[in-house]
Amino acid sequence: MWLPVPADLTLLPNDVHVWRIDLDVPEPQLQNLLETLSSDEITRANRFYFPEHRRRFIAGRGSLRSILGGYLGIEPQQVKFDYQPRGKPVLAPHLSNSGIAFNLSHSQGLALCAVNYQRPIGVDLECIHAMSDIETLAQRFFLPREYDVVRSLCGHQQQEIFFRYWTCKEAYLKATGEGLAQLEQIEVVLNITEPAKLQTVDDWSLFELTPTENYLAAIVVAGSDCSLQCWQYSAF
Repeated sequence: MWLPVPADLTLLPNDVHVWRIDLDVPEPQLQNLLETLSSDEITRANRFYFPEHRRRFIAGRGSLRSILGGYLGIEPQQVKFDYQPRGKPVLAPHLSNSGIAFNLSHSQGLALCAVNYQRPIGVDLECIHAMSDIETLAQRFFLPREYDVVRSLCGHQQQEIFFRYWTCKEAYLKATGEGLAQLEQIEVVLNITEPAKLQTVDDWSLFELTPTENYLAAIVVAGSDCSLQCWQYSAF
């Protein structure tokens, strides 16, 4: 599913490209990525207390710059960002006329970057892990019918369903720019064997992915008739 990038990579109007990014990269590659970051990104990286978190932030932002630079036809260090009120990065005004829209999500040592043309897009990635308060969180953030589904399961199935709900809802909120306070307003219909669907919103496409073992992800993009293509990013 995760293909190497072709030499003639093209992003068509209905395409959604999803990039899988390994954040635990060798030191030489990390230094190359560090050199592409802006001064404010380097400041953010240096605020991390744990070196592992600092390295993964550098790898994520450097890889994002490299990916976007490839679409824009510019060097990674020439990519400039603005930030929406809730902190979502977007291309700076002088680059936004390209029509490129993107979103990045990371968890542990993995990240996903979703890219398309002109449509609001959101991606969420989560590493599945055991939690003692899954039902409490589901009752707080999910709709009653969703909570009932979570409560009806146990063990790994309960964890998987919870994180499927969470990634789908979070991806939609990231696409729309809304906050977590709206999490319980989004109805997702899913079960163990069927793909998820957004029940309460119109004209949005939802894709679920399993990027690797013990990870779940969702991509939400405005509109329909989207073609999903998945690429494996290779750091330079």
